[in-house]
Amino acid sequence: MSIFTEIESNVRSYCRSFPTVFSSASGATLLDECGKTYIDFLSGAGTLNYGHNNLPIKRRLIDYIESDGIVHGLDMATEAKREFLETLDRCILQPRRLSYKVQFTGPTGANAVEASLKIARKVTGRPTVVAFTNAFHGVTLGAVAATAGSYYRDAAGLPVLGSSFVPYDGYFGSDVDTTEYLERLLTDQSSGLDHPAAVIVETVQGEGGVNVASVEWLRSLERVCRAHAILLIVDDIQAGCGRTGTFFSFEQAGIRPDIITLSKSLSGYGLPFSVVLMRPELDHWSPGEHNGTFRGHNLAFVTAKAALDEYWQDDEFSQVVECKGKLLASELQDMVDGCAPGQLSVRGRGMIQGIDCVNGELASLTCKHAFDRGLVIETSGSEGQVIKCLSPLTISEPELQEGLGILRSSLKTAWQASLGLVPEPAGVGT
Repeated sequence: MSIFTEIESNVRSYCRSFPTVFSSASGATLLDECGKTYIDFLSGAGTLNYGHNNLPIKRRLIDYIESDGIVHGLDMATEAKREFLETLDRCILQPRRLSYKVQFTGPTGANAVEASLKIARKVTGRPTVVAFTNAFHGVTLGAVAATAGSYYRDAAGLPVLGSSFVPYDGYFGSDVDTTEYLERLLTDQSSGLDHPAAVIVETVQGEGGVNVASVEWLRSLERVCRAHAILLIVDDIQAGCGRTGTFFSFEQAGIRPDIITLSKSLSGYGLPFSVVLMRPELDHWSPGEHNGTFRGHNLAFVTAKAALDEYWQDDEFSQVVECKGKLLASELQDMVDGCAPGQLSVRGRGMIQGIDCVNGELASLTCKHAFDRGLVIETSGSEGQVIKCLSPLTISEPELQEGLGILRSSLKTAWQASLGLVPEPAGVGT
């Protein structure tokens, strides 16, 4: 590991939590260079919904490369791009009666967020964007301005402007509808909130602690936006592409965002790929006004199309994910009840769920024990207090149960250690 310490920047993070050198991966399993296997409950922070080296997708990619297909083409028209757009429209947009223009941004989710905020401001002529407590939208300057955590905002090195924050659903408890608060701010000329161009929201705040917005709250938020001519942006970068069961995380609520950002698992294979979907009348861009050298990677077009062909031709995959989500919720609740009933809690939806450990120390210690036992899993939340389960959606039930078994024993050990009931193994938690 010495080369990483000597040469790589201090900004590296995940390798600090998982101190080994990984060499190969398949499905929901990682293998390190020493031959130890790990079950993956991280999935590239939600980038590998279909697992590592998904075979049907890999075959399409290899065939395309061997045919000398276009790899890089800026934003020129290619066969790969055409086929992706046709498949996205046929498999995703048309069945949901959605009509959106597709903007290919730079390869990261943050770039899609930047583009979404820019087009909202361009269309409305208003600079302010409303974001929410515990939101995470990226760390580039525009995106970090809509990100709530001071850890990320402070790293910008200058004031990050343009966003006003309001409470997310449940911030004051389940009895307070925070959309009423937003409505009050918008109708009070002395509230101090400038008329915003857009509201940007995650239906499930992954990095923010697996906070879930209710169906009723999302519908109310949409109503408030419509009443005040504010664009509604759904950041579906982590919760989208099937993570909650449906392709878009907002489908259960029946809302229709003006703008949607997608990335992470959109390519289906871990290749960098991001898009902005926007209502056609919002497409006010002039040619090249928001650009990037890698806006629409042709290899990602190929794998994204393959993923849509393989998993989204009908509702079968959604039903499988829904069943696994129920199993996950049941097992996590049983885990919590058996360890610390009334003190820990389960949160999430579909295949993005977690355990709120209340404090980051317990969550971190649990994840360290889990890694030692062969499970890769991370924490989230403002204090790192939530253990977040993000296994591939394609994980088999036996693998899912095995990973949950490791998590169960790790949580129990960490909980007992926190109470001083068992000595902490040497080297763990240091």
